[in-house]
Amino acid sequence: MNNNDMMEKEEIFSKVLRAGRRTYFFDVRSTKAGDYYLTVTESKKFTNDDGSFHYKKHKIYLYKEDFTEFNSILNEMTDYIINEKGDEVISERHQKDFKKEYDTDTLETSVDGSSTEKFTDVDFDDI
Repeated sequence: MNNNDMMEKEEIFSKVLRAGRRTYFFDVRSTKAGDYYLTVTESKKFTNDDGSFHYKKHKIYLYKEDFTEFNSILNEMTDYIINEKGDEVISERHQKDFKKEYDTDTLETSVDGSSTEKFTDVDFDDI
């Protein structure tokens, strides 16, 4: 790799946001011409069945000419979500003590359409 390629990948300023299994990297980098741009990388950890793990990464490049409009739309979208749903996180994945409340008025039905409300609990050791 020559010196110009090294310069293109040089990180000028970086911040990291750790969010559960995801990590976001915000990096200011320099172009060959010496101008700056932003990369945002999402890295998500996945665990394999054998206990080993790997990461999947997604990256976007954001250039100065797009900052104003990008920032405007990002603020509009985040404001919309907060205004519509508030800032409380309600996802099961984000709350360790989350307990799903079941609607007791709703009956589950089997594939043939019959109610599953009345069933026999079978212990397979008895068979």
